[in-house]
Amino acid sequence: MRRPESRLKTPRPFFWMLCCAVLAPVLTGCGNAVYAIQANSASSKLEEAHELGAEKYAPYEYNFAREHLEKAQSEASEADYSDAINLAETAEEYADKAIQLARDAHRGAGR
Repeated sequence: MRRPESRLKTPRPFFWMLCCAVLAPVLTGCGNAVYAIQANSASSKLEEAHELGAEKYAPYEYNFAREHLEKAQSEASEADYSDAINLAETAEEYADKAIQLARDAHRGAGR
């Protein structure tokens, strides 16, 4: 007695090569998109910190954020997106701190 063959066969190598060919550009392109979003957010917060006078009220945090954003841009230009994303996240974090310190200083000054 012969066993019935399953309709599902194991995928052929061509199928896997096709999958890899389709997915490779998609997966490698994600780093650039994530970096662009993160850098844009950090840049916006750094601009807000500048408008609040963070260079005067929170110089360490402001300059730390600015330098990290510049380094993130440098890393992104070399297509090192994982480092660029991490640097942009740090820039955003310190820009937030600079914003908060500048706002606190304005409140303390009675503005």
